Amino acid sequence: MRQTVLVGLAITALALGPALPARAQAPLPVPGVEPARDVPGAGEMPDTKIVHKVVFDMGTANPKATDVHPLLQAVARYVNTLAKVGVPAANRKIAVVFHQGATDYVLQNDIYKARHEGQDNPNAAMIQALKKAGVDFRLCGQAAYARKIERKDMMPEIQLDLWALTTIIALQQQGYVLVAP
Repeated sequence: MRQTVLVGLAITALALGPALPARAQAPLPVPGVEPARDVPGAGEMPDTKIVHKVVFDMGTANPKATDVHPLLQAVARYVNTLAKVGVPAANRKIAVVFHQGATDYVLQNDIYKARHEGQDNPNAAMIQALKKAGVDFRLCGQAAYARKIERKDMMPEIQLDLWALTTIIALQQQGYVLVAP
């Protein structure tokens, strides 16, 4: 009798299984940023089994100085897309190298405001969210020197390197793919 009840429960569970709501997807690593939209029948999708090593070259100023830089938005979208399709956090190795016109984006807000007519750093919150999501941030030491940026002026999420060129080359030698818009 007990075996019949267990078999009956198992059959009921299998029959109702598809009717039960699907588990909610885990939250995306960068809140407030949509991943790439689904494309039915897409041929190329991120491989969930490989390590995605990508370095973004961020050397241009934002044309809309009051908005988050579009490249940082793209990095966030890429990170969230990888997460959405199931690439584990350990397989997402993303770096951003700041230099030239993008150098000031690494400044702490009070320093940024002093240099930019009282305007808040529009990139600070995005940099912090991306850092929490595992993104590595680097600043060109030569650009920092030219812009008179000291370590104490920088957001703590940023690593100061010798030169953007040496950083990008070193990361490429480690297998990173360069994205340079």
